[in-house]
Amino acid sequence: GKSKMANNKNEFMNIPASKFRFVNEGERIKDKKFDDKPVGYFKDAMRRFRKNRASVIAAIIIACIFVFAFIGPLLSHMDHTFCDINYAKKGPRNLTLQKIGVANGVISRDFTEKGLISAYAIGVGAENYDGQQILPVSIGESKDSYYQPVRKEGTVSITLDGRKKEVRYYTGAGIETYLEVGFMYKSVKQDEYQRILDWENETGIRVIYPLIADNEYNPDPANANYWYKMDKKYSPITVKSSGKTQTLEMSDDLVLDDNYLRDADGNPVTYQFTGGGSYDTAQYKIRVLYYNYYRYINGFEPEYILGTDSQGYDMIQRVAGGIKLSLLIAIAVSVINFIIGAVYGAIEGYYGGWIDLTMERISDILSGVPTIIVQTLFQIYLAAKVGPVISLLFAFVLTGWIGTAYRVRTQFYRFKNQEYVMAARTLGARDRRIIWKHIFPNTLGTIITASALVIPGVIFTESMLSFLGIVKLGTAEQTSLGTLLSDANGIWTNYPHLMIVPALFISLLMISFNLFGNGLRDAFNPSLRGVED
Repeated sequence: GKSKMANNKNEFMNIPASKFRFVNEGERIKDKKFDDKPVGYFKDAMRRFRKNRASVIAAIIIACIFVFAFIGPLLSHMDHTFCDINYAKKGPRNLTLQKIGVANGVISRDFTEKGLISAYAIGVGAENYDGQQILPVSIGESKDSYYQPVRKEGTVSITLDGRKKEVRYYTGAGIETYLEVGFMYKSVKQDEYQRILDWENETGIRVIYPLIADNEYNPDPANANYWYKMDKKYSPITVKSSGKTQTLEMSDDLVLDDNYLRDADGNPVTYQFTGGGSYDTAQYKIRVLYYNYYRYINGFEPEYILGTDSQGYDMIQRVAGGIKLSLLIAIAVSVINFIIGAVYGAIEGYYGGWIDLTMERISDILSGVPTIIVQTLFQIYLAAKVGPVISLLFAFVLTGWIGTAYRVRTQFYRFKNQEYVMAARTLGARDRRIIWKHIFPNTLGTIITASALVIPGVIFTESMLSFLGIVKLGTAEQTSLGTLLSDANGIWTNYPHLMIVPALFISLLMISFNLFGNGLRDAFNPSLRGVED
């Protein structure tokens, strides 16, 4: 076997050079180009940050919330000061979306028999704008479902006030909350009355309706919705030719007797003189269908994409304003604490000795002051002079920088005796250059993360203080998410959007900023520089 291998070796060595050729003869072989340029600190940090999917998604959510805070109000017809108390606590409503059953302002409600008749009567009365067609029009024949609830079949028996009293009860009735406001009395000047009539003729939309008589058949003269005859218990009645009354019950063929104010000829009266001595100053009492009166006054129908708050402001305006205020306070506090804490901690950690000892004792004294006490005292004694927002900033900054200073101090003690620092000092570098050029960049990962995580903490604390009523931010000009939550407290079970909308944005801000801060922590960590996943 060995002799055979030797023979093969000799034959290989005896092959002439002319028998060999290059595989890629005539082609130019290019070497792979390697990027040998140094990667900057921030560029490398951003590269690592982009690999953290949770942090990137959190950053996108934060950006979307920022955009919503500034662009969202443009989706509304109203500005941030527009308020209509008659449409307070109403759910989301949009004329386009309601065609597919979304944001239509409809809620499900249970009705007693009297309540259901009253709700249906609004629709019947809205159709009968001239007061002449009420007798032949029954609830079952009413065509304008836009002004009346949609009743689901079914009744139950209940016990009221501890007494065993069986009453008819209707469950699962859907009612359009913006339309159930119904009718209202208004006092207008004579020229305004004429302008409404002109607008009615121009648009074909009825605003003014017949007045209601103040007699024994009207148990509540202040309520403009009770246009039909009722007894003192608010039960609908009909008056027979003999003068006796009969109580009416809910049915599809129910016909309500009108109780309109009429003149000597039996025609319904649409206005009543209440005072004034001239054409311009004469005051008229009129009864209007408020939904159409709203359109006359504002030039558009009521549309609130996120509904209205407890006072009647547009929820999208209030939420956007609350987000902007919360972010403004949180970012301002974060930046101020970053600057103060970085300078304070750098001086402590670099010089050490008695300087560090003295400054640490000052920090210890301030950190022992209860934060909630400071914030409350600032709001009591300082808010009246500089405003609640500036007062809140002072309260957050008074002790908020201490954590950042502690982190910077710790990092300086860690790095100030490193070889590269000693080399810089040996070469004659000044303390200022050593602090900010050689040591401070190594602390960025820690303090940037801490500053980012300050933001959700400030948002949460500000919301809590507003919720508790310690900070008063609920004005026409500004509000906070915490104030919106406070206003919803106690009524949110009936109006869930008042609680859900601000709570959703607070939760998104809290979670997103925490994930965003964690991503920054890993991205700016010097020990991970150059590490690939």
